[in-house]
Amino acid sequence: MRALALIACFIAAFAARGETALPKPDSGSIAVSCGAVLVPQVSRTPVGGIDARRRSVVIIRGGRIADVLPESDAASRPAGIPVLDLHEYTCLPGLIDMHTHLNDRPEDTADLRVYFTRSADETLALSAENARATLLAGFTTVRNVGTYTAGTDFALRDAIDAGRVIGPRMQASGPYLTIPHGGGDLYVPDYREPADNARFHAGVARGPEQFAARARAILDSGADLLKVIASGAVLAYGGVPGEPEMTQEEIAAVVKVAHAAGKRVAAHAHGAESIRMAIAAGVDTVEHASYLDDAGIAAALAQGHVALSMDVYNGDYIDTEGRRQKWPEEFLRKNLETTEVQRQVFTKAVKAGVPIVFGTDASVYPHGLNARQFRIMVERGMTPTQAIRAATSDAAKFMGWGDRVGTLERGKFGDLIAVRGDPLADITVLEHVAAVVKGGLVFEAPGR
Repeated sequence: MRALALIACFIAAFAARGETALPKPDSGSIAVSCGAVLVPQVSRTPVGGIDARRRSVVIIRGGRIADVLPESDAASRPAGIPVLDLHEYTCLPGLIDMHTHLNDRPEDTADLRVYFTRSADETLALSAENARATLLAGFTTVRNVGTYTAGTDFALRDAIDAGRVIGPRMQASGPYLTIPHGGGDLYVPDYREPADNARFHAGVARGPEQFAARARAILDSGADLLKVIASGAVLAYGGVPGEPEMTQEEIAAVVKVAHAAGKRVAAHAHGAESIRMAIAAGVDTVEHASYLDDAGIAAALAQGHVALSMDVYNGDYIDTEGRRQKWPEEFLRKNLETTEVQRQVFTKAVKAGVPIVFGTDASVYPHGLNARQFRIMVERGMTPTQAIRAATSDAAKFMGWGDRVGTLERGKFGDLIAVRGDPLADITVLEHVAAVVKGGLVFEAPGR
């Protein structure tokens, strides 16, 4: 990996010194020589494939993919740009996680009052650390779907876009749209909130008219998508996972505003009833879907353009760490109630052919561990091909970025990762990313 380290050293140097004057994003030009290249195709059936090419060169100019050519082709050795030798590795598109919370960390869950006491600067510094860890784990694109601190996710996105922070491409949804004291409301019983508490409840509303107004305000503040809490969060005081919160009419009001602006809507929904309501209201993706039933599967298939993201790994981390740290028993109980059920539902949905995109609810465990979920997805019914597509071409399609990322094709951003081994034979190799290229700029993941 000496060649990779040399090419990436300027980025590592900036990071080590804490500098903000980073190279301009999406400006790199490089030829990446790969031992094999996996090019996922957007699935049209539940068993769509991946084009596997041996010994190829991915040519990136000005941050965009110019070509993917056989190494034997003389044109694959362009003059004037550096060559990155990854002939011992398998290359595939940069991974996509459609359910992250870069503004959070796992220990925040134990005492939600931290959100009231942590300053905006502290939140941004924490978010920057999480963004860097996520990128170095191979996730070059994410959705940052909701925060209790309105505006910090937009600031993080803009800092990444400007090159001031090392991190993935990001869609940000801003504050949760939720009912008072619902699963997305930062409400802590018997706690006296600070006087300037409005920003902690920026998405709280009741009734279709109020939710429509809140949705417009969040879009005006810079949101790339909207996030509704259709049913209670697992880690929320007093809520029952699966119990409907927003009504179908309230969700539909948000969807109408978002779609009119060309934006998409993600629904946080655990319970069967709330999932069906969210689908009927027209949302584009449903997160968790812990208690999806046969009627919900049928509704998703009939609707035709909704995808699920199901965080089937993080329950393991919650149980282990929660018990070690003596988290509230309510949190631990809810986690145990939903983890295995969600995995069973995942298997059923995969078998039925419901579109599933990669989403981890990252921040429930330390950022950078996202790829551990691939193992559970394959153990619970997906083929490695389906799992990779869920985190590349299929994810790009359902987040509306299919023309930008998700496959190694001409004109798309020059984002790829390299792993040692064949992920189609052993999906766990994705947990050990050796190299990350984003926009033609090269990074080396530490400790690999």
